[in-house]
Amino acid sequence: MTDYKGVKTFDELIEREHGKIGTDSLNKYEEGAQMFILSEMLKQARKEAKMTQEQLAQKAGTKKSYISRIENARGDIQLSTLIRIFEKDLNKKIGLTFL
Repeated sequence: MTDYKGVKTFDELIEREHGKIGTDSLNKYEEGAQMFILSEMLKQARKEAKMTQEQLAQKAGTKKSYISRIENARGDIQLSTLIRIFEKDLNKKIGLTFL
């Protein structure tokens, strides 16, 4: 069991749970967190466009199951596909920041 004594910040909690920057555990955690954020952004944009998953899938030339997997943070998505769905199919601008 992890000892949380002395943990005062969220960053300290994440480090205690997943290790320092560069560890496989932290990298996997951050990848999952980013996928969750993207999935929620896609879901919100789709709902703002008043589209069902089926409608978005048809417009994007893919299957409803693919949109569902992305929205549930269970699927990988290529950057080019993500940009196309947001910009072409949902009429949203997307900006990326690399750290």
